[in-house]
Formats: sequence, C-alpha cells, structure tokens
Amino acid sequence: MKRLILLGASGSIGTQTLDVIRMHPDKFMLTAFGVGRNIDMFRRIQAEFPVSEATVEREEDAVLLRQEYPHMTILSGEEGMCSLAERRDYDILVNALVGFAGFLPTWHAIRSDHDVALANKETLVVGGELIDQALREHGRKLLPIDSEHSAIFQCLQGNQTSQVKRLIITASGGSFRRLSRDELRDVTVEQALAHPNWNMGAKITIDSATMMNKGFEVMEAHWLFGLPYEQIDVLMHPESIVHSMVEYRDHSVMAQLGNPDMRLPIQYALSWPDRFELEQEKPLDLAAVGSLHFSAPDTRRYPLLGLAYETAKKGGTLPAVLNGANEVANLAFREKEISFLDIEDILVRAVFRAGKKEVHDVQDLLDADAWGRGYADYLIRGTKQ
Repeated sequence: MKRLILLGASGSIGTQTLDVIRMHPDKFMLTAFGVGRNIDMFRRIQAEFPVSEATVEREEDAVLLRQEYPHMTILSGEEGMCSLAERRDYDILVNALVGFAGFLPTWHAIRSDHDVALANKETLVVGGELIDQALREHGRKLLPIDSEHSAIFQCLQGNQTSQVKRLIITASGGSFRRLSRDELRDVTVEQALAHPNWNMGAKITIDSATMMNKGFEVMEAHWLFGLPYEQIDVLMHPESIVHSMVEYRDHSVMAQLGNPDMRLPIQYALSWPDRFELEQEKPLDLAAVGSLHFSAPDTRRYPLLGLAYETAKKGGTLPAVLNGANEVANLAFREKEISFLDIEDILVRAVFRAGKKEVHDVQDLLDADAWGRGYADYLIRGTKQ
C-alpha cells in the first residue's frame, strides 16, 4: 500500500489521480490532500477518502471548514501545502499544482526525504538547479507525470542515458495549429480553450496554444534526464498518439504510444517499476487512427518555443522571470485584458529586459518570479492606456 499526498486535488490531474486511486484501492491510499478554492470538491474528496489533514488556498475557507470538520487539521495557503509536504507518514507526493506555486512543496517534500510524482513542470522550469541538488543530497526521485516526460521515462527503461542521441518531445500545436500568424490577431479566449485532443486546465491549454507549454517541457526534460538542450528536439504531431520518443546513438528510435488519457502517466508514476491494469473505455486502436503525421516546428509561427530554448540555455534566474511573466500574461488573456499575440510580446520584452543572475538559494527564485510578474503587469497596464 503506497501512501499518497495529493496537492492540486481539484484540478484536471488531481481528479484523474483520484480515478487511479479508485481503480486500485489495494495499492494506493490517500493520506492528505490540498485543494484551492473548490470547497465543494474538498467535501466530496473527504467523504470518499477521509483523511486527518488537508489544506485549502484561503484562510477564510479554512476557518469555516474547521467548524464543519472539528476532528481534522485544516491548513491554508503556501504554508499549508509545505506543511503537508514535510509530513513523515507518506511515501510519495503527487504535485498536481499549476504554476510557480508548485515549487516550494516539491522542494520541501524532497528535503523531507520523499519522492515526488511531478505534474508541475514549473518546479523544474524555475528551480531546476536547486531541485537537482536536493535530489542528489537526499537520494530521492522525481517521477514524471506529464505525458511527454512519462513517455521518455518509459522509453528509457532498461537503457542508459549515456547511450541516448536525443530526446524527441511531440507537440500537438494546440488550439490554433491550423491558423496563420495573421489569423491569430483576433482569436478569442473561448477558441483558445478548445484544445482538439486533451482535456486540460485553462492555464495549460492557453500555454499549449502559444507553445510556451512545450518550451517549458524542454526545460523540464533537461533537468529530469540530464541531457543538454542540444539533444532535446520538438516534433509536431497533431494526433497526440506518440507521446514522445528517444533516439539512441545507434539511431534506433523508441516511442511510447497511447490515446490522450492522463491517467496512464499518472498511474505509471505511482506504480513504477510495476505496471497495473488501467480501465480505459477506448484503448488505442491504430487501425482506427489510420495515419500519424509529423513535421518540424516553425519557430516563426511559434516564437515562444525559440524564446524558451534561448532562455533555458542562458539559465540562472531568467527561466523564473519567463515563467512569472507568462503566468501573468496568460491570466490577462483569459480575463480578456490583452490579445493572444500580446502574450508573446510581453514575454519577449520581459526576458530581454531582465538581467541574468545566478541562483544561489530559493530567495533568488522568489525575487526573479516577482520581477517577472511585476514587469508583465507594467506592460499590461500600458496596453490598456
């Protein structure tokens, strides 16, 4: 029985993690969980998987829930998430949070001698150096949940990273993959959120449309698998059937295929090195799929992918600046304060305005994140005038 703490339990990855626990009640047990502001979801989870401790985003919600659940310890905010991560009575933290908010819980879990099943790519985007150092010092593992990184992880089983020629991360192209640059000028939030393949949260769906998400996945792959950026490629694949590939130095290419279903990588991260049954309504049928298509990405069409590579290679605090600015610009677009193409302009200007600094401790990341958010806010205010 593997004991889990699940942060981000009310989001897309969180709810699918609960599905995996339901499928294998003899394998996994929920020890504690965290939700944001979805208090109805808090009640549903607690009714089905009763735990002694949980956390929510706002203290005012925690106050009310403490009255409703007097025998529970209910925490709140960043401190609450980090407190759960530091508990001793669990085996693995499932980090299903979105954005920079996921970094500190991952950091505290590792430093408290726990493995982490990671869906929060921003953890490694902003703090890869510190996380890598903590993993080495404490002898812990990061098990990838992102479908692309899970695919690479699966393709590496039984092989040595030193024998890898390159990693090939596939990209669907997002909601606007068939539109030209000119056609992107007037796209709406509703159109951007209509991803053709995946059912994801709003923030990640917008990042998919800009390809910022794919740039972040390149950074994540660098830290997860220890390969230089020159050995990490992106390949457009609109069907989202091949989740990623690994080419070895003998030019053999191994791929992991499956229908777009995040429960598979979630379950593998939790069951590794074993494989369990997975209930799927429609397992992959290649005859029904018929054909698969691939093409090289156009960084003129998707400039944020090129910006991500450039930022990653420079390193230091610049990835944290990029991520902070992106979170603000992404939200501003979803709230219809800026246009879709404004996102690109804001991120490019933020990265080139920021000066690179070395990362010595967590405070350096917090400062860079705050600067990126502040500068993006400044640019957004300018677009409104």
